[in-house]
Amino acid sequence: MSNTLSKFKSTLKGGGARPNLFEVLIENLPGGVALGQDNDTFSILCKAAALPASNITPIDVPFRGRIFKVAGDRTFDTWTVTVINDEDFSIRNGMESWMQVVGQYGDSSGATNPVDYMATAIVKQLGRNVSATGFGVAEGTGLRPIAQYKFYDIFPTNISQIDLSYDTSDTIEEFTVEFQVQYWTPEVPGNTNAQG
Repeated sequence: MSNTLSKFKSTLKGGGARPNLFEVLIENLPGGVALGQDNDTFSILCKAAALPASNITPIDVPFRGRIFKVAGDRTFDTWTVTVINDEDFSIRNGMESWMQVVGQYGDSSGATNPVDYMATAIVKQLGRNVSATGFGVAEGTGLRPIAQYKFYDIFPTNISQIDLSYDTSDTIEEFTVEFQVQYWTPEVPGNTNAQG
């Protein structure tokens, strides 16, 4: 069978996944750390994130002038999110407080027990759940999770600077946060209780 435009159209389920349809949640924050006024603040102001890369590092084994590759250990990349800054600095202040738990500004003290500063995060790829009925739209439509990943034992290690300038107008401040990740797992979309 030839690959025709009609075949492509029928194969591209849902019209393709859209990178601007996503949601990020951070759970189990360290005591005293809040990312906004309520649980939705971070999810709403998180402008960009990423579904995780999957890496298994190969081990090169020399053998008679050739390199034989065998599977090494799985590694997990740093995970970065971009956040829109509001005038309350609610997310930025929360991230700075979280990093303060890890390491104090004035000395080298900080939480020594990982359970005291690590959290979990969930990133969801959302899909459009719209099915047309005539000229209307079916009842119960909206966005639904189509892919989901859970990040375990994360903590922030870098909050980017925010550039200030008289030359900048008609923009809203934003900043990035880099998290270290112990590991992540793919999950059934909508299930936030899966064990890692």
